[in-house]
Amino acid sequence: MRLDLSIVIPVFRSAATLPTLYKRLIDSLEPTQLSFEIIVVEDCGGDNSWEVISRIAQMDNRVFGIQLSRNFGQHAATICGFAQSRGEWIATLDDDLEQPPEKIPELVQKAQSGFDLIYGVYPQRTHKPWRNITSSIARWLFKKAIPSLNDTYTSFRVIRGDIARELQRFDSPFPFVDGYLSWLTNRCTTVEVPHESRLHGQSNYTIRKLITHTINIFVTFSDAPLRIASWAGILASAMGITWLLVIVMRYLLGGISVSGFASIMAAILFFGGIQLLVLGIFGEYLGRMNFKTSKKPLYLIGRRT
Repeated sequence: MRLDLSIVIPVFRSAATLPTLYKRLIDSLEPTQLSFEIIVVEDCGGDNSWEVISRIAQMDNRVFGIQLSRNFGQHAATICGFAQSRGEWIATLDDDLEQPPEKIPELVQKAQSGFDLIYGVYPQRTHKPWRNITSSIARWLFKKAIPSLNDTYTSFRVIRGDIARELQRFDSPFPFVDGYLSWLTNRCTTVEVPHESRLHGQSNYTIRKLITHTINIFVTFSDAPLRIASWAGILASAMGITWLLVIVMRYLLGGISVSGFASIMAAILFFGGIQLLVLGIFGEYLGRMNFKTSKKPLYLIGRRT
């Protein structure tokens, strides 16, 4: 049975916010007369989120809970929700109440005016300053390295259902929902929404996770690191040849009497560092090729409500 709207919510350690999130969703969607379902994907956060989801699903048959067999990450959990959805449109939002559920009808209405993808964007973010600064830098780099990527992307979106369900066909062990969507459609726009403060706990994205996620995006969706490595190799070679010519000329002109230890060590360390950098970049790509050929599933469902 096809529905008007599916709401997909990846959950990680959010037992405290789920009841409030559910109530706000119901209060905002029921007056619209849209037929809808709520798909909650629990990504094995280790708290009692699954018990809360199960209780809500018992009270309301429009709520479907899915628990993955282990932690696969937010993007894998989101794609899992897409695969189980039945909606003509699919809305996604986080589980921390920073994104207002009351704005979903407005995003759906905008989508119905002829767009495939609507992002809820924030005029001002409530994250910590370091998070806002690093996010801005990362988005600028993404835009330069991946020109097709919509640099205004957020996890608060409404997507045409048939497009969202196609994401499960991408065979990559490092999923990035918005990278896939940028490849599938360019009929997208934005709606400004407030970015509310987190009510419970703190963000599950640590600096380490953010850096890892950024590297995965660069290596998976762009060949910029390889091009940088190529140009670094060309530059290092040019500098080496120039330095060699300088040494030969000085030798021929009698300008060299005793070899300099400092200059030799500086040259060895510099060119050795360039070589290790290039090898590291090649290793990142080779490692991803190995992961891809292993045919590991993107996610595995452990149980359902």
